[in-house]
Amino acid sequence: MKQKLLEMARGKNALRALAGISFIESSVFPIPPDVMLIPMVLAKPERAWHIAAVCTIASVLGGLLGYGIGWFAWDSIGQPILEMYGKEDAYAAFKGWFDQWGFWAALGAGFTPFPYKVITITSGAVQLNFAVFLIASVLSRGGRFFLVAAVIRFAGDKARARIEQHFGLITFGLFAMLLAVFVGIKFLH
Repeated sequence: MKQKLLEMARGKNALRALAGISFIESSVFPIPPDVMLIPMVLAKPERAWHIAAVCTIASVLGGLLGYGIGWFAWDSIGQPILEMYGKEDAYAAFKGWFDQWGFWAALGAGFTPFPYKVITITSGAVQLNFAVFLIASVLSRGGRFFLVAAVIRFAGDKARARIEQHFGLITFGLFAMLLAVFVGIKFLH
């Protein structure tokens, strides 16, 4: 499937395909849109910001679907989706983070390789304030996709290889830095 997405990233309807993948990844699809975002920005670096914007908007809109699934259909749809992908532990972990950190958990996790569908469905299931969810989604998904687009645009193919090889470690490091800032802010007030 990943190979098919890479082929779609080179096609004439790549932007539409990216929007579709970004949308469904936020609630049901297992492969993150970065698989298409990276080669698309490599192919057209002058359109990096446009590509990242489409990816962000579609991802956030898909997140609204995931939120709705969690809010209105947790038992019949949300829980089975997470079980299908073996994400029950991820759900429990995010719920624990959410119970302790709320908005900051949603913001931080949306920036990392932590499955966004878990965040969106869980946010709906625990009935996170919709405005808080929306703000966290826009900031985290936009931050992630624009950062990837910027790195690829300015560093090119070398960056792509490094990002693909160390994506989890890179985003975990960024998440750890964000968490340290958030903890510092929380304890300073």
